[in-house]
Amino acid sequence: MKVDRLEVGYDPLTVLDAARAARAEGCDGFWLAETRHDPFVALGRVAGRVEGLDLGTAIAVAFARNPMSTAVQANDLQLLSGGRFHLGLGSQVEPHITKRFGMPWSRPAARMREFVLALRAIWHSWATGERLRFRGEFYAHTLMTPFFDPGPNPHGPPKVWLAGVGELMTEVAGEVADGFLCHAFTTERYLREVTLPALARGRARAGRPAAGLEISGPCLVACDEREVAEVRRQIAFYGSTPAYRKVLDLHGWGALHEELHALSRRRRWDDMATAVTDEVLAAFAVVGTPDAVRAEVTRRYGDVITRIAAPVVRTG
Repeated sequence: MKVDRLEVGYDPLTVLDAARAARAEGCDGFWLAETRHDPFVALGRVAGRVEGLDLGTAIAVAFARNPMSTAVQANDLQLLSGGRFHLGLGSQVEPHITKRFGMPWSRPAARMREFVLALRAIWHSWATGERLRFRGEFYAHTLMTPFFDPGPNPHGPPKVWLAGVGELMTEVAGEVADGFLCHAFTTERYLREVTLPALARGRARAGRPAAGLEISGPCLVACDEREVAEVRRQIAFYGSTPAYRKVLDLHGWGALHEELHALSRRRRWDDMATAVTDEVLAAFAVVGTPDAVRAEVTRRYGDVITRIAAPVVRTG
């Protein structure tokens, strides 16, 4: 199992120091989330300066972009990193796509499937010189002249990872992606009873072996009281989101979602965290000493995941 560092809320001015620290700590990969800053730009600072780390986006918001612009960014980072770049994509939720980014939203699983297929068609055109002929329901890419064609990437295309919670998006990941990014709001039970079967259905639909898919597991970890309080806030935030209610429903905690959602609409953030009981905390997070955390993460996920990302959340 590879151990990665996932930076959330990072400062692009200090991201190089964070990557060097991750390398010094023995991490295998360094991933950046898209929150306040663009992860592609920040990883560009790291790619040519820190060796020995896989670099990835976890996640970049697919539907805030289009396949061509994403293909260009990912291809450049694959080149700059010497083949170490992993393109992690996620859909985000509808209000952010339509109200924050001002972009269209419809049938997210089908749209994401086509987004990845379009990426692969664009990269294939650059690699082979074949005419670009991608026509889909959501995206069409049929023009590629030599002036805009970067040509073959000596390292090949980057691996594509998809994030998901719902079964339809998870099936798409199994069908078209190289890896799956488990959402932090995932319990061991949800992973085994919902996520893994959905991935298997997607792999079967594409005629791809299940063993070929990499999985980066969920990792909410707390080793002291301050971290426990922060993790409770994260669980409360995710639990208030209607798109993630299905995880709580599996455990019979649908009423908790209703409570959290109502509190979030009244912006009562502190009250939301106190609504997360110890039972809920234990289902979503691994709490204990560093040694105990390592043992418990291995027990929960060691037989099914290939990587795990320890998130570092920076709020300042």
